[in-house]
Amino acid sequence: MNIFELLNELGIKFQLLEHAAVYTVEESRQLKIFEQLDGRACKNLFLRNKRGDYFLLTLPADKRADLKLVAKLLSLPRLSFASETELEKILGLHTGAVTPLGIINDAEKKVRLIIDSELCDKKLLLHPNINTATISLTFADLIKIIQRTGHEYSLVAL
Repeated sequence: MNIFELLNELGIKFQLLEHAAVYTVEESRQLKIFEQLDGRACKNLFLRNKRGDYFLLTLPADKRADLKLVAKLLSLPRLSFASETELEKILGLHTGAVTPLGIINDAEKKVRLIIDSELCDKKLLLHPNINTATISLTFADLIKIIQRTGHEYSLVAL
C-alpha cells in the first residue's frame, strides 16, 4: 500500500506540494517549501542502538536533536544514526526522504517512533515517503497512521 492510499482509506485530509528533490531542511528552506504549506516543519532521524533496535525521531526542524537526552529520557542505550542500507531495508526510504510515514513499509514493526511533544496539536510538514513532495497533516492524523500500522511510539519533551 502506498501512503496516499492509506491516507484516503483513513479519511485523512492533507495538503500536498510537489517540488524539486530536497535532502536537507536547509534545501527545503531555500525552496520556500515551509512557506507554501500550513504546518510545522519537521526533521526526522532514523536511529539505532547497539542492541539493534530501531527508532525514528521526529522533531521541529529548527530544534537540535540531542540523542543523549533522547536515550536518557527513554532509558535506552546510546543512540546513533542507522545506515542508509538499514533505512532502505526497513523503511523502504532513501536519505532525504526520512519520514514517520515510512512505517507503512515496516511490516515487521522493527521501528519505534519518538516524537517531540512540542508537535502535539500542530499541523506537521512531512515527506510522503519521497523527497520530491511535502504534505501537511495534523498530529492527530499522524497518530491514526501509527495506530493503524500497529507501531509503538513515545512522546518526549526535548
